[in-house]
Amino acid sequence: MNVPPPFVVFSDLDGTLLDHDTYDWAAARPSLAALKRHAIPLVLASSKTAQEIVLIQKELGLSSLPAIVENGAGCLGTGWEAEAAEAEYKKIRTTLAQMPSDLRRHFVGFGDMGLDQVVAVTGLSVESAARAQQRCFSEPGLWQGTDTERALFEHVLQQNGISVRQGGRFLTLSFGHTKAKRMQEIATQYGNAPTVALGDAPNDIEMLENADVGVIIRNPHRAPLGRLQGEATGRIFRTDDPGPLGWNAAMLSIIARFEEETRLSSDG
Repeated sequence: MNVPPPFVVFSDLDGTLLDHDTYDWAAARPSLAALKRHAIPLVLASSKTAQEIVLIQKELGLSSLPAIVENGAGCLGTGWEAEAAEAEYKKIRTTLAQMPSDLRRHFVGFGDMGLDQVVAVTGLSVESAARAQQRCFSEPGLWQGTDTERALFEHVLQQNGISVRQGGRFLTLSFGHTKAKRMQEIATQYGNAPTVALGDAPNDIEMLENADVGVIIRNPHRAPLGRLQGEATGRIFRTDDPGPLGWNAAMLSIIARFEEETRLSSDG
């Protein structure tokens, strides 16, 4: 990493680089190829587990790069230690077990579900769902209570140092690390290169707002994100197309801008 890349891309997966329903990323092939052509790192930043991310990295040819796992609660390729981290997941499960039953019953985490239930709520294959249950840092789940009950639920968790974040599908509990914090740490490793972030859900907001360029990927399966800091100036923009189609168009636009700036610089 002696020569910093022109910029580093940080991308959410479900509903962003991966199609919400099919988990397919084929529509983003042109922009993925362009990133590799310019040696621009693509750092995956997802609520998925390390076991899930490793396979996706391999499929995309990104195995040599760091990745942000479990909503920023952990990292791959940056000194991440799975064995030590498992204690965090156990603490979350213990806190849930000690919570008043009238609140606890409204949250159904992956640790509460059988494998068939995880398959049903995620649409993943049995093998992929099993990897999704191999948590080290965080607990995603479904909230089935009222907003008032959720506020009380979150208050109890916060008293125990546990943060709650809403993703595209699940409510995720962790000990406060975020995608945004991990993005800053990884960008430092790349010589403080400019950052581009893409995401579609509330748990992506901090990452989008802290990046040099943020891209909100349209997700017709959920309510759109509210207006973010940076949209007024164009630093953050939204795609017209959803998922990998929108991801591809946005990245091709950003790469084209970089190529033009490079050409003008060399001509000048």
